[in-house]
Amino acid sequence: MRMIRALGMMSGTSLDGVDAAMIETDGTRIAGFGRSAYRAYSGNESGLLHAALGQWPGGPDVSEAAALSVAAHAALAEGFAEAEVVGYHGQTLAHDPKGRGTHQAGDGAALARRLGRPVVWDFRSEDVRQGGEGAPLAPFFHWACADWAMGQGVLPRAPVAFLNLGGVGNLTFVDPAAAAPEAPGACIAFDTGPANAPLNDLMRARRGLARDEGGRLAAQGCPDEAVIARFLRHPHFVRPVPKSLDRDAFPDLSTEVAGLSDADAAATLTHAAAAAVAAGVALLRQPPELILICGGGRHNAAMMAALTQRLPVRVAPVEEAGLDGDMLEAQAFGWLAVRVLRGLPTSGSGTTGAPAPVCGGRISYPPRH
Repeated sequence: MRMIRALGMMSGTSLDGVDAAMIETDGTRIAGFGRSAYRAYSGNESGLLHAALGQWPGGPDVSEAAALSVAAHAALAEGFAEAEVVGYHGQTLAHDPKGRGTHQAGDGAALARRLGRPVVWDFRSEDVRQGGEGAPLAPFFHWACADWAMGQGVLPRAPVAFLNLGGVGNLTFVDPAAAAPEAPGACIAFDTGPANAPLNDLMRARRGLARDEGGRLAAQGCPDEAVIARFLRHPHFVRPVPKSLDRDAFPDLSTEVAGLSDADAAATLTHAAAAAVAAGVALLRQPPELILICGGGRHNAAMMAALTQRLPVRVAPVEEAGLDGDMLEAQAFGWLAVRVLRGLPTSGSGTTGAPAPVCGGRISYPPRH
């Protein structure tokens, strides 16, 4: 099957900017990785998106957030003339799969008109309609990444896990013996709990900063284990997998650290994220031999130290497997876009809880002139 050059684009729940990355794939195997780029959101743009969080279609700030998403993604994508198709995730504002559904602001049809190329978008809605959680969606791509890395000889053929630390943490267990990502037992995936989002919100509120750069503030503090113990009593941690979360599913956590110093609050939120991952790993029937860390959280030395302290298996940045941890999610949506073009499943019972494999995503083509 012909390999397609796809551009994947992702703006996550950290609300810091847009990632864009090229990948060449037939929708199953990875032939190679290409260029990547990043467009940061300005303070005003990030504030606009924060104001729209939790809103559903028709909310007072949604149209402005959607327009910003399209404009920011279009500006970045215009530099990738080699892309044959674009995978566009949109901006998640609300996620309630067992209630109102899932809401990614943005208009893939408008983006296709701007770019003059096909755009695959709205990846989550069909999974939710069929009874799934709609998230996480990167796990099938993690299977492809493990297959690629094992083929390159940089990973042994053994069970491995990918942990993405964005605004929310999500974990994928991959069985490399499976013939395809949708095969039974090939992928087990779920959201572990809050990751960078509460910490970023703390830094924004207390110090006017986007993040705890490198984990320097958390490294100066001491985690409040009593707060973490109460946090781990949340019903999410005993729910069976797969399961997913909204960015702001743990509002009490911020309240719990309100009386702590800046450093102790940062340390507590960092260790809470790591403790949530440990609780998730305990739910796996078989522990992985290695957990590969991707997303912005792997740049946080305090977060990596907390994971090492609290997890029973070795952790390492995903670069150990020859992959780009900053761009993995963007690459995932390029890979998923090709799968949608070819009618292949993008999620299944082991990753979102959908009763059967689901091919999610809408395809918008530019108008013919």
